[in-house]
Amino acid sequence: MIRIFPDKRTGKNLTYTIEDIVLSAFSVFFIQSPSFPDYQRTMKKTNGTSNAKTLFKIEKIPSDNHIRDILDNIHPELLFPVFDTIFEMFKKNGYLNSFRGINRNLLIALDGTQYFSSEKIHCKNCSVTHHRYGTITYHHSVITPVIVAPGKKHSILLCPEFITPQDGHEKQDSEIVAAKRWICKYSGKYVAKQVTILGDGLHSRQPFCEDLLELGFHFILVCKQTSHKTLYKWVNLVESTAIPAQSSTLHY
Repeated sequence: MIRIFPDKRTGKNLTYTIEDIVLSAFSVFFIQSPSFPDYQRTMKKTNGTSNAKTLFKIEKIPSDNHIRDILDNIHPELLFPVFDTIFEMFKKNGYLNSFRGINRNLLIALDGTQYFSSEKIHCKNCSVTHHRYGTITYHHSVITPVIVAPGKKHSILLCPEFITPQDGHEKQDSEIVAAKRWICKYSGKYVAKQVTILGDGLHSRQPFCEDLLELGFHFILVCKQTSHKTLYKWVNLVESTAIPAQSSTLHY
């Protein structure tokens, strides 16, 4: 998959292969150490080899700046097939069935998370928050759908949906709009698998609920009393006027 990544370099500027660049970036997250590539470069100079080669098959370790310069221009969607491959693998070997609950439903939790924030650094894909005291925050966020199950320590990651300005839209992108894009994109893939969507109070709005039902999803969404006052008025009314259950026993 890495070999199909676009490479803007030409001529003699090809000291490092695209595979070495991508795997060097991946190693940081795998080892969970931001200094891993730098340490491996030192190790290779000292010992003639490194863990980067033995663990990740990296022949030459590029500099951090070179990694950023190349990978910043590669669209994340090129990696999305990895999520599908893992899903199909778990389906084939039966592991996916261990996540099924009532009526053999899979639970897919939708939630947004912010992965970049700055008051100075920004780009055309940033979301922008204007604060009351005049400050501005630029940030990047993403919807990260995961398959979860009660009692399971692990979850199965699915293709994300980035919260980013959309072509032809004047309004700023938002979590609920991105969530709608996700269910529309992947309903054909997951509805047939019997799926219940889980979401917080941000998702429990009538238009989104109607979209879920129209696409064939079940859903369990949080409804807090502070944000769903009208709903709770009806709930309280029903509870206050409910007729107590009655039963009778006939004796002959």
